[in-house]
Amino acid sequence: MPSNLNRRNALKNIIAGTAAIGVSSGLATFAMDQSNKKNTASLKGNVNHSVCRWCFSTLYVETLCTEAKKIGIKGIDLVGPKDWPILKKHGLESTMCNGAEINLVDGFNDEKFHETLIKNYSEMIPLVAAAGYKNLICFSGNRRGKDDETGLNNCVKGLKQLMPLAEKHGVILVMELLNSKINHKDYQCDKTAWGVELCKRLGSENFKLLYDIYHMQIDEGDVIHTIKENHQYIAHYHTAGVPGRNEIDDSQELNYPAIMKAIVGTGFKGFVAQEFIPKNANKLASLKQAISICDI
Repeated sequence: MPSNLNRRNALKNIIAGTAAIGVSSGLATFAMDQSNKKNTASLKGNVNHSVCRWCFSTLYVETLCTEAKKIGIKGIDLVGPKDWPILKKHGLESTMCNGAEINLVDGFNDEKFHETLIKNYSEMIPLVAAAGYKNLICFSGNRRGKDDETGLNNCVKGLKQLMPLAEKHGVILVMELLNSKINHKDYQCDKTAWGVELCKRLGSENFKLLYDIYHMQIDEGDVIHTIKENHQYIAHYHTAGVPGRNEIDDSQELNYPAIMKAIVGTGFKGFVAQEFIPKNANKLASLKQAISICDI
């Protein structure tokens, strides 16, 4: 995988507005054959499907929306206000809003970022609510030498200032669990237990976790048991194949149908978003296959 083909750089570019989002001359490789098109009515309806925008950043948002709708996907993850009108045009939801964060490494666990973060989130929370959306992503940030307790205390101090506004507008701030072993070295919210403890200390239904199945398989494993034990603190899920972060087919180690059954079994009504980096030439066919695998 090229060093620049990762979520950190993709999100950085999207937030900065400098990403060159377009359709390459190889668009034909992205087009689905008629045999690959799937009517939304053919999905079982037990899982609300979404897809992360950055994984398909070579497509216009409009194109991704059109193709996602054909597959039966209900929303797009990790898009900000400038793209919401396009999603609305296609009847899709912004299932995990972004744009208030500084980046993935400068987060709520460091007081020096609180002023900027509180300003950003105070401005974004009402926008999310006005658009009719609910989830807004946030990050712990990197440790930079801070122990677990210091990081928790700092996160509580910053996030507590935003909870009244989030509660007023019905917006959930969702902190993502990321692995610190491979992709996000030094990231603090890298274990479910740490994130759950933060949820407990904040004591608000408007703060929850984004359980990234790929990341947590790498850092702690025991995925199904962890989900069952902590589902009340989880607002959203991401997928990808382990190892490699590619397709979730039988080339990787996770049993996604079993994981999806466990998630559905908890009574979860939120969204499961595909966040794998397609390596197959027909990327939209890979997306269709992933939805089929997860549609239990």
